[in-house]
Amino acid sequence: MYCCSFLSRLGVGMASMSSTLVETVSINYEDFNESFLTCGTCLCTYDGGEHTPKLLQCSHTVCLHCLTRIAASQTRDAGSFRCPICRELITIPRGGVQALPPSFLVNQLLDLMARQRREVIPQCSSHPGRELLFCETCDCVFCRHCADGPHSDTPCDHTVVPFSIALKRMSEILLYRANECLSKLGSARDAVASELRRLEAAATAADDAIDRHFNELKAALDKRHSELKSAASAAATHKRKLLEEQLKLIDAEKTKVEAECSGLQQQVEVREVSSRAAALGARLGDAAALAEPRENAFLAVDFAHNDAQQRFAEALAELGRVRTSTTFPGLCTLQLESGCVCGLEVSVILRTVDYHGEARSTGGDPVSAAATLDDAPLPCTVTDLDSGHYRITLRPWAPGALTVLVLVFSRPVRESPLRADVAAAAAPLLLWGARGAGKEQLSQPVAVARCPKRREIYVLDAGNSRVMVLDEETFAFKSHIVNEGLAGRSCTGIAVTADGIVAVNWRTRTLTEVSVEGSTLRTIKSDRLVEPVCVACDPNGRRLAVGDNGARCVFVFDARGVIEREVGGGSLGLVGGLALAGDVLVVADAAVRVYDNSGALQATLAPVPKGRGGYGGVALEESESGRHIVCIRSARGRPALLVLEANGGRILAACELADKKPRRVAGLTLLPNKRVLLADLAGNCLRLHTYW
Repeated sequence: MYCCSFLSRLGVGMASMSSTLVETVSINYEDFNESFLTCGTCLCTYDGGEHTPKLLQCSHTVCLHCLTRIAASQTRDAGSFRCPICRELITIPRGGVQALPPSFLVNQLLDLMARQRREVIPQCSSHPGRELLFCETCDCVFCRHCADGPHSDTPCDHTVVPFSIALKRMSEILLYRANECLSKLGSARDAVASELRRLEAAATAADDAIDRHFNELKAALDKRHSELKSAASAAATHKRKLLEEQLKLIDAEKTKVEAECSGLQQQVEVREVSSRAAALGARLGDAAALAEPRENAFLAVDFAHNDAQQRFAEALAELGRVRTSTTFPGLCTLQLESGCVCGLEVSVILRTVDYHGEARSTGGDPVSAAATLDDAPLPCTVTDLDSGHYRITLRPWAPGALTVLVLVFSRPVRESPLRADVAAAAAPLLLWGARGAGKEQLSQPVAVARCPKRREIYVLDAGNSRVMVLDEETFAFKSHIVNEGLAGRSCTGIAVTADGIVAVNWRTRTLTEVSVEGSTLRTIKSDRLVEPVCVACDPNGRRLAVGDNGARCVFVFDARGVIEREVGGGSLGLVGGLALAGDVLVVADAAVRVYDNSGALQATLAPVPKGRGGYGGVALEESESGRHIVCIRSARGRPALLVLEANGGRILAACELADKKPRRVAGLTLLPNKRVLLADLAGNCLRLHTYW
């Protein structure tokens, strides 16, 4: 039994069933073929050749082969013949039976049947002729007429279709998934084949590198070999020359002696004999001097005079290495380590793992990265941390959409490309404090300083005439420092010294050094102070620099509290911050001014237009990359955090503080891990930011 799937599917509600049954109209394929697609005369199936179906005037269809045979057998009237089915007289057209019109309906049925796939309709083994059904909800096959079988009373919310239809659907799904799987397998094969080609290229490059390095070693060995042979040859030549010269002298003396002795036997004159004997005696002394070789024959090559050969062998054993990697890029992950703020460094960490998902602990992989900001290229740097982690750093200078593509072995990692939005302004990492006089409250915090040795932060709480002490790590409140030098709500500057802290009081024009317990260590006064507002101490905690807005200069005090230098010459504006090092003084007023140890102006950096703002704090940072200046600049009411190159003045980092904007920054201090703590005078709080 076959199903003609070209017929439309009908939804029939069955009274004996509570489920929805989707059925199709099925007929016997052989009956359909015999009734509609077979010539009634010769019983041959219609086709497009000899048995082409022709439509007669009586509406019957007969194949061309039968009509040709019938027309040829007519003897009375050659222009007509009788229909073999209904016996109606059929007129033959002028072109013969071939000119009879084709049977379009039969041809359409032939085309349709040619396009259809005949499917076997599964039937129940217990009930012949009963088609099996399939429940899509329960994913099972059943027969409705099996009383003890499953789904004898199917719930109404189940979907039931003929099993033949389910088979067709499953076949189509299977084919789709098979094709999809084949496509992915093809892509996988291409990727593996490409990796094999790259491996072959890498192996060839490795062979070339090994040959190149060992050829260089061979050349160096050949050179040393030649040098030693030349040295041995030169030494032998020098010795040979001296010995040959001695041989010549000996031969010459021998010749002279033989000449003296010639004719001596015929000599009868006693005096002549005595004279020659004396001469031979002298020559005998010369011969004795020539008897020992003036040069020796010792010539040897020594390789044991040092451990060079052993070191060479050891170095040769360690020369070169073959590096491989088990990193699997498809499982490696990316993580944004820092926030994305324009002007600050953005750091992305790549964590590599192997095929089994185990974290790698060594580096050396060929990692490449490319970054774009709003589709514009952005320079980035990849740093191998040699721990299986890699850091990708970049610095966007404008807000926008950031994209970072990271490749390992020229293959993207799992979360690549990484996308993030670059914010226009930096938000504080921490807001600490509120207005009040409590132990964790502030009133007009005008300055802040840090003591690395004691790991403490000191906040000059001017409105409460005290100094608050906080823990550097947790910002937990520790204590208050109270002293008579801090009274009057007129202290505006603070710095850390070797023994405690020093505060400047503009009203009393004094500097008071106070211990962390609150006792007065010393008081510094000078008639030259007019309106001292800020103070800085050198790293040794001895020399002090005091910014004086009344005198429009900076006074530098020595360890004894005596003014040793005046910097600025009365030309400074309102001083917003000081930083003092051993060889440099940084003053922030309407610009950042750098002075050397003698007080000479070296540079004026990042000036603010006159009347448009100024600086509210400055600090010096010493790092491996050089000396940097960290400062807060306010221009037209827009505060920004800047990092300047101390030597050239180049802006290394810059970000606005518009997110939860501070009302007035009066001082700052640097903390570990590239953090800066700001004192917001008008906001009565402390703000923690990252500055790099």
